[in-house]
Amino acid sequence: MSRDTLLDTAPPKPVQRWSASDYARNGRFVQELAGPVFGMLGAKPGERILDLGCGDGALTAEIKASGADVLGVDLSDELLAVARMKGLTVRKVDGHALDFVSEFDAVFSNAALHWMRKPHLVIAGVHRALRVRGRFVGELGGHGNVAAIATAMRAVGARCDGDPALVAPWFFPTVEEYGRLLTEGGFTVREIELVPRPTLLKTGIEGWLRTFGRSFFDQFPEPERTDVVGEVAELLRPSLCDAKGTWTADHIRLRFAAERGA
Repeated sequence: MSRDTLLDTAPPKPVQRWSASDYARNGRFVQELAGPVFGMLGAKPGERILDLGCGDGALTAEIKASGADVLGVDLSDELLAVARMKGLTVRKVDGHALDFVSEFDAVFSNAALHWMRKPHLVIAGVHRALRVRGRFVGELGGHGNVAAIATAMRAVGARCDGDPALVAPWFFPTVEEYGRLLTEGGFTVREIELVPRPTLLKTGIEGWLRTFGRSFFDQFPEPERTDVVGEVAELLRPSLCDAKGTWTADHIRLRFAAERGA
């Protein structure tokens, strides 16, 4: 086996550290705006469901409330601890290395798959984890997601001698790209679309930057980090902040539902 093949099958190293308090304060819109994809899941009492990238378990709890038997998996010890305090069953598992075999009726994922930068490994693991005709339903950042935010981070980072490779540790596919990956992974795509979703940021842009852009901003020591965050915010102000001081993130989501074949 070649070195390139080995690298392609190895899970990438995590690049993002999560703070449960920051996520609860600045990222609650993730749960609040999940209605459409949660509806696509259509969880039923008695089903066995995997919540892939469950975070602090906000949506895992909703799946449990539907009567399904749900397991949440994530890589963040801090977020998993919060999920356990809610009485949820969760495990620390890398989404690139799922070790389940024909165990679930459905795999659900919201706002997590774009952090998993080798999607072919994720999709292969989901396929193994599902029973025949099992459902894979999810929403992730799609092509063009946070384009303005990422561009501003690159611009300020370049001026401050930051590493531009840390700006976007995400996978934001087009409909065509993700549809092809699902099909090649043994799924029949039932629904897939890009959904522009400008998102009101109740705690402002700096909260979003510190929570979701942490992998980039952590390279700067304080007090420089605060200055860099502030510069990015000021660069974004003309395009993402209105006259009343309300910030809106330029989110574009990719939403899909697929079915595992035989």
